[in-house]
Amino acid sequence: MRHPETIKWEQKLKSIFDEIDDYLETSYGADYPLHPARPSRGSTANKEHDGLFNIGASFSSGLGSEYGPGYILEIRMVTLSHVPSEVRERIEQEVVELLRRKLPEKFEGKSLRVVRDRNVYKIYGDLSLGNV
Repeated sequence: MRHPETIKWEQKLKSIFDEIDDYLETSYGADYPLHPARPSRGSTANKEHDGLFNIGASFSSGLGSEYGPGYILEIRMVTLSHVPSEVRERIEQEVVELLRRKLPEKFEGKSLRVVRDRNVYKIYGDLSLGNV
């Protein structure tokens, strides 16, 4: 069983990811073919399960990280086509920039940061559940 405030916190975070997913689908969705088993954009009830992109995050307790606990950002493109590393890096940077703008809007009053933590991006800072 999960704490109700944790669920609310993660729903807010998912709403940001859904907005970013929409941006990426509009910007890059026609550039690469979908994986044959992947439904087209907007054909499911959850943006995680359709279209070219899946943006999300998994909680990490922060063991071994200089930033401590936080959410590890996951940016997934669901295609069998080769995506050049410079395109992937550009998409990652756009996601990070959008997150940095949207986190303060959705989590007003909380100090949240997006940083590179070794080979991943991480959202860390005030993860408290008060005033979610």
